[in-house]
Amino acid sequence: MSNFFYSPVIGIDVSADFSYTAILAPNGDIYKKSFKIKHDLNGFNHLVNEIKKVEEEFNMKTAIFMESTGVYHLSLFHYLNKYFDNTFVINPLVTKSNKNGDIRKVKNDKKDVLSIATIGKFQNIKLSQQLSLDIFLLKNLVREYYKLTDTSSTFKKKLSADLRVIFPGYNTIFSDSTSKSSIELLSQYPTPQSILEAPKENIIKIFLNSSKKGIIWSENTYSKLFKVANEAKIIGLPLDGLAVKIASSITLIKTIQSEIDTLLQKINNFIQSETFPESIRANIELIDSIPGIGQLTAITIIAEIGDIDGFLKPKHLVAFFGIDSSVNQSGNFKGDDNKISKRGTRIGRRALYSVALASIRNNRNGVPINKVLLDYYQINLKGKKPKIALVAIMHKIINYIFAVLRNQTPFEQRDPKIHKQMFLENNSLNKVA
Repeated sequence: MSNFFYSPVIGIDVSADFSYTAILAPNGDIYKKSFKIKHDLNGFNHLVNEIKKVEEEFNMKTAIFMESTGVYHLSLFHYLNKYFDNTFVINPLVTKSNKNGDIRKVKNDKKDVLSIATIGKFQNIKLSQQLSLDIFLLKNLVREYYKLTDTSSTFKKKLSADLRVIFPGYNTIFSDSTSKSSIELLSQYPTPQSILEAPKENIIKIFLNSSKKGIIWSENTYSKLFKVANEAKIIGLPLDGLAVKIASSITLIKTIQSEIDTLLQKINNFIQSETFPESIRANIELIDSIPGIGQLTAITIIAEIGDIDGFLKPKHLVAFFGIDSSVNQSGNFKGDDNKISKRGTRIGRRALYSVALASIRNNRNGVPINKVLLDYYQINLKGKKPKIALVAIMHKIINYIFAVLRNQTPFEQRDPKIHKQMFLENNSLNKVA
C-alpha cells in the first residue's frame, strides 16, 4: 500500500510549455478535475495556491506526483519543492505500464493526469524526491562530453572513408588515421600529390611536433608514407575535389576536439571548486580507486547514479544501469535467450562497458589491471559468449561500486578465497555479539 493512501494527492502531466493537473481527495474521489497551467510564474503560483487550498480544507499535507519528462518537469519540480515536502517524480516506465487500464484505447492529457495521481495514491512504487543541482549540472556537462565525442567519431569515420577513395593504403601508415600526427599532416597535405611535392623536412617537422616518438620513427613513417603516396597516385581515384571534403572534416574534428578539451577543463574546475559538495567529490575518488576506472569514468558513474542512498541493494544498481536480464516466460515456457533490459542509464552503461573491457586486460608491462576479474573471466566464464561474459564482469564491477560507496572506503583488492573467509569470520563475530 502507498504511504499516501489516506492523503490528498496531486497528479501532474508535464509538457514542454504547460501541464495538466488533477487533485484527488483523501478518499480517492476526484476533488478537482483536470485543469491546465502554463509554465510561467503565474501558472506555477496558481498551482501552489490550489495545493494550499486543498491542504487547508483537509488539514493534511498533500502528495504531489509528476512524470519524469526529460528536462520539461525540472523547473516545476524545483519550484514546488520550495513550498511542499512531498513532491515526487515517477519513472515514465511505471506510468506507461499503468496509464491505459481500460479496454478502450484512450490517450489524452486529462486522462493521463488522473492516472498519475492514482498511481501515486494507491501504488507502492519507487519515487524520486531529490534534485541535486550540482549532480544535475555535472550530469549535463558529462553527457555533453559524450555527445561531442560521438559527433567527432562520425566525422572521423567520414574522413577514413574518403581517404580510402583518393589515398588507398593511408590507413596502414598510422595505427589510427585520425591521430594527432595524421590530422596535422592531412591539414597541410590532404592528397597523395601534395605529399609527394612537399619538402621532406616539412613533413618530418610535423611528425616531431605532433608526436613524442622521435626522429627515427618520423623518418621511417615518412618513408612508408612516400611509398604509399606513389602507389595511391596510380590506383586512387583522381578526385582532387574530394580534398575539400577531407579538409572540411579535419577542420570540424579539430574544432570539436578543442570544445572537448575546454569542456573537460570546465568539468574539472567545477569539481575542484569550493562550492562543489565534498561528499560528491569524495564519492568520485572512491570510484576512481577501483582498478580499470579512470577519473572521467568515475565522474560519469557518479553523475549518473547521483545519491547512492536511493539504491538499497546492488541489484537495484544493476537495474539502474540496465544490465538486468529481461524475462520471457509463459506457462511452462521459459525463454533461454534473454537479453539485458537496457532500460537504465545509457551513458552509465557505456562507461561501465569500457571499465569491463579494461578490467580483463593487462597494462603495457603485462601486469593485469584487475587480476581477480581477469582470472574470473578466463576461468569461471570460459566458454561463455563474449557479450555474456562481459555483462557478468559488469555485474561484478557494480558490486564493487556499491560496496565502496556504501562503506565509504576505497577499493581493496582481495583474493576471493580470503574475502570469503573474512566474510564468514565477520558473520560469526556478529552472531556471537
